Amino acid sequence: MFIGDDVPAVDAAEVPADAYLLDVREQDEWVAGHAPEAVHIPMRHLSDRASEIPRDREIYVICRSGGRSAQVTVALNQAGWLARNVAGGMQRWEQAGRPMDTDLDGPPHVA
Repeated sequence: MFIGDDVPAVDAAEVPADAYLLDVREQDEWVAGHAPEAVHIPMRHLSDRASEIPRDREIYVICRSGGRSAQVTVALNQAGWLARNVAGGMQRWEQAGRPMDTDLDGPPHVA
């Protein structure tokens, strides 16, 4: 699946269980609800923390709805990574019934 002309994407329901999932949302969004195995690097910190992202495997990039992650996917692909946008973001992840954790009291949710 492609969003626009040049953003490779995958539906949240189809992200492999062992995928490297990069969550680029802000801290308050992350603590409300996130995929258990996701790696959290907010979009604004990517340039400083890019060395933490592996180059030897496909990167699945997720945000709240898919907009920020699409931008990050394009940037990563242009810089030599193999990345896919998670279409629909955490909203779609939650709709698909994928597992979620929270750092707050109560059930996880997409903020």
